[in-house]
Amino acid sequence: MPTAKIYALKETFAPVKETFKTVLHTCVADGLQFPADKPLQRYLLLDRDDFVFPADRTDRYTIVEIAMFEGRSVETIKKMINLIYDRIPAATGIPRKDIDVIVTQVPRHAWGLTGQLGDELQTTYKVAV
Repeated sequence: MPTAKIYALKETFAPVKETFKTVLHTCVADGLQFPADKPLQRYLLLDRDDFVFPADRTDRYTIVEIAMFEGRSVETIKKMINLIYDRIPAATGIPRKDIDVIVTQVPRHAWGLTGQLGDELQTTYKVAV
């Protein structure tokens, strides 16, 4: 089950947050063939003193970390990342070079959700895509 953490400057990200939420979820759903009714996102919007980033990035710098069950193919993960790079800048104006995407695949036995272990959970969607 993919879950995203998004880090950005509070002052510059706030105006695009709602659009970003919608577009990011469509990228995850379309890229991973994941159900559209299961958005899982957490926003960590930081003050300038709490968000240190390289000088070659703008104040719109955004980090997207996505954790999910292992099993997706390299091609599927790349498709999702490319959708993020295509759709987020177009919808929000955040430059492509200001978006970093980090994907982590976690063994199902190391994930607990809805009161169950991930490797014992019967999902309504395919993981091995």
